[in-house]
Amino acid sequence: MPDNSVTLVGNVTRDPELRFTNTGQPTATFGLAVNRRWQNRQTQEWEEATSFFDVVCWREMAENVSESLSRGSRVVVCGRLEQRSWETPDGDRRSKIEVVADEVGPSLRWATAQVTKNERRGPADGPRGAARPAPAPRQEETGTGFGYDEEPF
Repeated sequence: MPDNSVTLVGNVTRDPELRFTNTGQPTATFGLAVNRRWQNRQTQEWEEATSFFDVVCWREMAENVSESLSRGSRVVVCGRLEQRSWETPDGDRRSKIEVVADEVGPSLRWATAQVTKNERRGPADGPRGAARPAPAPRQEETGTGFGYDEEPF
């Protein structure tokens, strides 16, 4: 049986929107435009088609995506296709197919990127924006030969 996986490379069409579920799970959505370009063999002219996708990210990736991406960013998205259905207030049934991302990264074809690794957090640590005490600097960072939690004499 074939796996339901997809890899897309394209440009972010709208800034990621970060929301939280009723249980506090972060989720981010953004639009992705994927261009396809080919040369018409009969006319020798270049033709282009654009496909638009909605991408959904969950948990830590949702927070990272919302902090890192903006409209126009070129990204690589790996994930799976998922269909979602709902009923409108008028009683009409609607559905859409979204890409649920497993991985999102910058495309380095025409750009460079600087990656900053985040500390791993557990569920008790709360959302990234929550106030947490700053870690005490290591001894070599104070420049005094002793740590902040030590007596200097």
